[in-house]
Amino acid sequence: MHSRQLAMPRRLATLVIAGCCVVAGLAVAAFTSVPYVALTPGPTLNTLGSPSGKPLIQISGHPTYPTTGHLNMVTVSYSGGPGTGFNIFNALSAWLTPDDAVVPQSEIFSPGQSQQQVVQQDTQEMVGSQQDAAAAALCYLGIGYKTIDKITSVVKGTPAYGVLHPGEAITAVDGAPVGCHNDVVTMIRDRKPGAPVTLTIQQGGSTRTIRLDTKDVDGEPVVGVTLAPPSYVFPFDIKIYIPGIGGPSAGMMFARGIIDKLTRDSLTGGRFIAGTGEIEPNGQVEAIGGIQQKMAGARAAGATIFLTPAANCSNTTGAVPAGLRLVKVSTLAEAVHDLEAIKSGQPVPSC
Repeated sequence: MHSRQLAMPRRLATLVIAGCCVVAGLAVAAFTSVPYVALTPGPTLNTLGSPSGKPLIQISGHPTYPTTGHLNMVTVSYSGGPGTGFNIFNALSAWLTPDDAVVPQSEIFSPGQSQQQVVQQDTQEMVGSQQDAAAAALCYLGIGYKTIDKITSVVKGTPAYGVLHPGEAITAVDGAPVGCHNDVVTMIRDRKPGAPVTLTIQQGGSTRTIRLDTKDVDGEPVVGVTLAPPSYVFPFDIKIYIPGIGGPSAGMMFARGIIDKLTRDSLTGGRFIAGTGEIEPNGQVEAIGGIQQKMAGARAAGATIFLTPAANCSNTTGAVPAGLRLVKVSTLAEAVHDLEAIKSGQPVPSC
């Protein structure tokens, strides 16, 4: 009898100790950050609309035409990161939510990068994407503009050292003006290493022409300069009003919205079309992140067609929402052609 009376307290003590350990473990987990970030579908906005009471795309100094339907840009929201206290329970909650994803923190934040720095980077990328979108749209339409490629540094020991200087701009290579179909790096490298190149240089109001022999660096002809991202001088004003959203992935949809406003024909045919993709001035469409969350956000908003960068097609397998048709695009010209084909009932490439 005595032994039985002692057995129960021992079991109870074991349970109490185990319970305390579980509670302590949960408490530690709740206050311990994990190096992950949760991705969720973000806002989606019609580039042809006026989401904040003013047109998202504003064009002045050139005729514009009425538009119909939707050409929606899509976004991804994230939670977590340095200093946010994102814990294992936050990660599990996102992991169990069908349209959310949990990814390593390193996919959003570089080592040592703060939340504020990421926001600043995203803002700069958004501004750049708007300029590249306008450049790509005007390039597609054959409307001329000026491209400015400024030198940021000159490498010692290269042909350009002591001849070219930071702040100067390269405006032509071998007499061919720099533009959306002719970028500086490609034109310089369109020769054998060691072959000469003629550069037109502008600074302020003065222009000069110099001739340099390229240098062979790993089999590539180089002159030894680094360039800032290109800037542009357009023949009329194009402004995109979209506060509070960053990143470069709306560029393709901005470009389509600009084209739709500058042409008589409607790209949408009244349909609800969404899409994503970073855009290059020459119209090349690049891959983006968060494609699954962007598809989910687009469908939830009412989109039935989703323009998808070709390089992202492999990321869409098994994640396409019901009722959403994917259209695979590699260039802005392809995207415009595909929208015209959809209006006329013709087949278009899909992922």
